[in-house]
Amino acid sequence: MPQASENPDMLTTLVALLAAVAVAVPISRRLGFGSVLGYLVAGVAIGPQGLGAVLDTGRVQAISEFGVVMLLFLIGLEVRPQRLWVMRRAIFGLGSAQVVLSAAVLGAFAWIAGAEVDSAAVLGAGFALSSTAIVLPMLGERGLLKTTAGRDVFAVLLFQDLAFIPFVAVLPLLAQESLPDHVPWHDVGRAVLTVALILLIGRVVVPRAFRLIGGARTPEVFTAMALLIVLGTGLLAHEAGLSMSLGAFIAGVLLSDNEYRHELQADIEPFEGLLLGFFFMSVGMQTDLRLAAHNPGTLAAGVVMLLLAKTGIAYAIGRVGGQRPRDAMRFALALPQGSEFSFVLFAAAVPVGALTDDQATFATLVAAVSMAATPLLFAASEKLLMPRLAGRTKAPPPPLPVLQGTSPVLICGFGRVGQVAGRILRMSGIGFAALDRDPTEVEVARRFGSRVFYGDPTRPEVLRAAGAGEARVLIVALDDIEATLRIVEIARRQFPHLFVLARARNRRHAHLLMDRGVDGFVRDTFYSTLKLTEMALRELGMTEAEASRTTELFRQHDEQQLRDTHGFYTDEQQLRQSAQQAAEELAALFEADERTPSRLRADMVTDR
Repeated sequence: MPQASENPDMLTTLVALLAAVAVAVPISRRLGFGSVLGYLVAGVAIGPQGLGAVLDTGRVQAISEFGVVMLLFLIGLEVRPQRLWVMRRAIFGLGSAQVVLSAAVLGAFAWIAGAEVDSAAVLGAGFALSSTAIVLPMLGERGLLKTTAGRDVFAVLLFQDLAFIPFVAVLPLLAQESLPDHVPWHDVGRAVLTVALILLIGRVVVPRAFRLIGGARTPEVFTAMALLIVLGTGLLAHEAGLSMSLGAFIAGVLLSDNEYRHELQADIEPFEGLLLGFFFMSVGMQTDLRLAAHNPGTLAAGVVMLLLAKTGIAYAIGRVGGQRPRDAMRFALALPQGSEFSFVLFAAAVPVGALTDDQATFATLVAAVSMAATPLLFAASEKLLMPRLAGRTKAPPPPLPVLQGTSPVLICGFGRVGQVAGRILRMSGIGFAALDRDPTEVEVARRFGSRVFYGDPTRPEVLRAAGAGEARVLIVALDDIEATLRIVEIARRQFPHLFVLARARNRRHAHLLMDRGVDGFVRDTFYSTLKLTEMALRELGMTEAEASRTTELFRQHDEQQLRDTHGFYTDEQQLRQSAQQAAEELAALFEADERTPSRLRADMVTDR
């Protein structure tokens, strides 16, 4: 047992991390500061500068960085290429303006403070970046990602992720007396080939692999494949000298319109949430409190200068870009902090001589403190500042009934029943999304233009990823009784706003659905059998009106009996008595129906 001595340390570290999360994050959220600040405080508390429960912070950071990679992959899943093209003005307009102006102003401040030109350039570029890992969860918790400010923040963060690559690539030039006399075509070619390989894998290999795995009905292998895609594309990008996050983001974009995107999102999100939390905790653990204690004034001045400068620049850019004052302020207050990529850039600048160890350490501390301060500032602004700005701002026009990119109807199961419902909705101009567990069915439906995705609708996270939170109507068209009941229970508990319609296999299934408060249901073959019987009655001599009345009379009586027996459907003896009584009542109804021809009734009696 050569590793037995390490296992207790690893277990102690894991227990300390989970315990800190369980205590600090709920408290932080209850106080209105969001979960990010809770993670940062928890990291400080259990790190080397706090209680010392976790001493090997490097191991925690190495693992937790995959949380950022997974976050970028999930972002890519939400960003379709068409949407990127639509957002090109915000990405390359607002994004480039924010990065260039922030880097120039902050670099100038660093130069005035005594840094060399190359050091000032690195500091300006590093501080110009903002934390995707902090900002997006912070906005998401408050439902602000779909607002004007939220979309523009996302566009700027995306441009920053792209800009990080040339920032790192330029660092070696700062260690040379002059520019190189040739272009490093080998490195450029390797990066281009890697991106091409990721594109090929995302477009050709992954869909076929998922069809094979989905057909095998192996959830654990599907999850393993999902993790392999994220980490594998990140590794490919890293080996080519690119950002791991960029590789994962590209993979996510390629799979954003894939039929397996919702199942992928549901499988990756639990890992992403936990690892991202560990990442924030690792930032808190690495905060050098001793350096802060020795230089509190300098540290405070650096953090305040960073927050004020980036907030002012972002607000000005937002106003020039056409944002209303409230949106511009929210946009600005989301972006003033340093970034997780700032840490990487500052650390990479030390070996090439662009920054000294002391400069990198202090800059990292400023970035970390600014990251910890942002959730506090943003929460305070939402409580104190935004209500006042809302009163001064002209009310926006009312939103459309259905948000762009969402579907008002979600169909679970796209077999015979689901397909008919989908065709009628599409003919009526009503958008819908559908989930099905049969990859072959999904592939065929998508070839005919339907928005059908592979996924298990009995999983709440899959329903949420498919848009259940924004939809208005849920149609459960599965033929599996237990799965139907499970979906209805989830909808009633987690998506109470949904109007739920379900397919019932039989009378008992209908009663079980009624127990769960379904808004409406249709029994399999019931209406089709009524129509079939009506056709038979017409052939036997009834007029069309008489046959229609007869079947309608039966339908009304049967549905009333279904409602009447709901209270005792588990009592078989009482059900038998009720069925016998219902048959007698129905016979009396038909006998009393003067519209039924006496000749036909006589024929039916003779045939019996």
